[in-house]
Amino acid sequence: MLYHNFSTQEEIDQEYNPRFIVENTDELIQNYFTESARVLKEYSHQSGVQYGPTKAEILDIYFAEKANSPIHIFFHGGYWHSLSSRDFAFVAEGLVSNGITAVLVNYALCPQVSLDEIVRQARAAVVWTFRNAASFGGNPECITVSGHSAGGHLTGMLMSTEWEKDYDLTANIIKGYLPISGLFELTPFPFSWLQPKLQLTATEVLRNSPVLRKPTCSAPVFIAVGATESQEFIRQSKQYALFLQKNEVAAELAIIQQKNHFDIIQDFLGDGGLFCKKIMEWK
Repeated sequence: MLYHNFSTQEEIDQEYNPRFIVENTDELIQNYFTESARVLKEYSHQSGVQYGPTKAEILDIYFAEKANSPIHIFFHGGYWHSLSSRDFAFVAEGLVSNGITAVLVNYALCPQVSLDEIVRQARAAVVWTFRNAASFGGNPECITVSGHSAGGHLTGMLMSTEWEKDYDLTANIIKGYLPISGLFELTPFPFSWLQPKLQLTATEVLRNSPVLRKPTCSAPVFIAVGATESQEFIRQSKQYALFLQKNEVAAELAIIQQKNHFDIIQDFLGDGGLFCKKIMEWK
């Protein structure tokens, strides 16, 4: 067996490539672009703010109306090798509508960089946001984080970050975590269609699997996955929720009915739905 009860790449791809599950994938992704173009026109924002030394290390800030507003950081999906923060600008709408400043993080992509480097960039974006919050009217003491798909994985990796030891910051810098349709164990991916792009080594898999890393966070975690996603996506979310609970983290699992891997984050559109309500509880 390559992984669990999977003996072929085709079996792994069937479970881990959402395009095999969702028939109208291209239509849903095009809707990301359409809604993002609208939000970029309608909402006050600053794009391309540098948080690190490389060209890809930029973020986009969507401003809440009131000063000293809560901050929510979002990490986009794309299986670590595609898409950008601007493609997910629509996520900012529900957040800003609820008085939350949205920070959408861009990061370099595989195979130009390793997954280790992407994780480093995710952590660096959080540190930049904390240290520069006052410059864009945000409250550094009220930062929450979410991410979709690969961004859900990055959200999970933030939960095991040694903020005090590595960055000389308070341990509870993040007040709530919302991984959406995330990947928390990377073991199957070296055997998948993604490997030529990700080029994962065995040590990288161990180092970058949230479910294999002891959490350092004390903030609440809300893990969301669509009810119509593959059994492996649902299993990974269940597994990670249980892992966090066993490590005394207040983790809640939500299996969102009638939602798939791509339309689940439409919850951020308009006035926002369940996800925005949960984020509001943490502010």
